[in-house]
Amino acid sequence: MTQIFEVVEVREFPYFLTIDIDDVSVVGEVIKDMNSRKVYLLVDHNKKRIWTYNGRNSPFKLQIYGGILAGMFRKQLKLFYRVYALNMYSTEAPEFQEVMLQSVGPGRAQSINKEDFPKSVIDGTVGEIILHNPGLKKAMENINSYAQPEDLKRIFLIIAGNIYSEEDVPEAILKEEQYSTNLVKMGRLNNGFTFFRDRNYSTRIIVRNRTIQGIELYVNSYENLPSLRIKSPIIHEDKISNKGDMDSLMKAFQIPDSLPDEESEDESSNGDEKDREENKTQNN
Repeated sequence: MTQIFEVVEVREFPYFLTIDIDDVSVVGEVIKDMNSRKVYLLVDHNKKRIWTYNGRNSPFKLQIYGGILAGMFRKQLKLFYRVYALNMYSTEAPEFQEVMLQSVGPGRAQSINKEDFPKSVIDGTVGEIILHNPGLKKAMENINSYAQPEDLKRIFLIIAGNIYSEEDVPEAILKEEQYSTNLVKMGRLNNGFTFFRDRNYSTRIIVRNRTIQGIELYVNSYENLPSLRIKSPIIHEDKISNKGDMDSLMKAFQIPDSLPDEESEDESSNGDEKDREENKTQNN
């Protein structure tokens, strides 16, 4: 049997708490795309596990609250339960699907409310994340153990203050093409590095054993971007590739030595009639 709790933010102290979700029969009815901005805690009483699940569009602050509340649930259950991240598995993984099929019902865990938050608990919980430089090889093993987000492409990876990118290196091309992905060091973080107001990346922080292993920066996959419509004028090749007559071009810019007199149609017709009268008189 599994209990589901939603992590919610409130305006007053303690600023976050949980709501018991008991109107569903299985976990999969809650963990779905329409709830992608929410954070849930799943208490599995059969395997003595507390699963944390962060929706792909959930705010980072709400994810932090979820981690603190998961630790409080563990203390509430006398430390017999361990905390695991459900996000480390892809939605198609057997481990993920197994959790989705679990029945939802009552259990020992009690929803965490304001009365459960003495100030000393918050102060002691915030300091559980340790910041130090992990080894590159071990950090990469921990980071790659998490499933890659769908429809996103990792373009930068930050480990121990260094920024890395990835490149595909060919290993064999004669019989069949084989490539390996290697890290390329791009540079180092400047002092005062921050993600505030950054809308270009989707950021994921990998934490293992209360230690930050690395920070991944993702962008949308390029193949999913819509095609661009060109709105600038286009000059076709046949307009510029054919040779022209240079003499005709030069004549077009020349001013003639004398300009013809301009006559109105009335003056021209009167002159023609006068000439005809004079010719008639001479003939007579």
